[in-house]
Amino acid sequence: MRAISYSRFGPAAEVLDLVEIAKPLPGPGEVLVRLSHSGVNPSDAKARAGARPGVTRPAFDRIVPHSDGAGEIEAVGKGIDSARIGEKVWIWNGQWQRPFGTAAEYIALPAAQAVPLPEDIPAEVGATLGIPGLTAAHAVFGDGEVSGQTVLVSGGAGAVGHDAVQLARWGGATVIATCAESAADRVAAAGADHVLAYDDPDLAARIRDAAPAGGIDRAIEVEFGQNAALLAEVMAPLGRVIAYGSGRDMSPRLPFGAFLFKSITLEMPLVYILPGTPRRAAIERLHSALSAGELRPEIHARFPLVNCAAAQDAVLASGRAGAVLLEIV
Repeated sequence: MRAISYSRFGPAAEVLDLVEIAKPLPGPGEVLVRLSHSGVNPSDAKARAGARPGVTRPAFDRIVPHSDGAGEIEAVGKGIDSARIGEKVWIWNGQWQRPFGTAAEYIALPAAQAVPLPEDIPAEVGATLGIPGLTAAHAVFGDGEVSGQTVLVSGGAGAVGHDAVQLARWGGATVIATCAESAADRVAAAGADHVLAYDDPDLAARIRDAAPAGGIDRAIEVEFGQNAALLAEVMAPLGRVIAYGSGRDMSPRLPFGAFLFKSITLEMPLVYILPGTPRRAAIERLHSALSAGELRPEIHARFPLVNCAAAQDAVLASGRAGAVLLEIV
């Protein structure tokens, strides 16, 4: 089968190769999925570049990248009902702690990681659900309903943030979102009640003006280190900060006193290791919102498999409006 692979760290165009490798066979408890799409995430590109602290070489001799994808089950391994053959599915953790991910024509993986795709949802949408979708759903609903709450979404134009805006609005929250001014109309169309420029020098005051007197109940944060001090100002007592990213400041200084005296809860979810019960709850939320027409993940760009390097570069580019996909034909 055709696959994209790399065996050393470096720039995408230099280390990603289109290769022919053996088609995998499903082992016990596994399914074989013929892939139609591979979802490209920033974490995939950063892993290929060797950007993770302390990691000096790939974990496997040869890696087929990407954890997200969608396709159709073609075969099943021992212990899996053959009725699943022909089922349309989307994939999570395709390449998490495994050498072979979804940038290929086929993938064999544990059956639970191939989730039946609702009939009315296209495969390309399914390929966005693994990392962006599950992160957004858990960030919004990870500890219950948000109806009547005020939710702040940092980076509302990004793939996770844009999904989170839609999900929070669907859940009955008042949504305040930050983004670049150029993306304001798109974020408002997603359901944000208030859209604020992330680089406004008076952003904390703007958020306080938009929020109820008590402040923000729940913040979904893509740049925690950069925004920790701001969050201390705008959060309500007993508020919750769900920080899923901090790329611009990976060693932040936390205003502990301000967090303490508001009794703010800080959660840093890593969707790759989300336990079974919350993962199943997030999947159910995603499917319900999709089927209700209340969640419409956007797709920024599609690339053929052979152009995987360009896709990985695109997913790191500023101003991206949605997911980046490989189309595998």
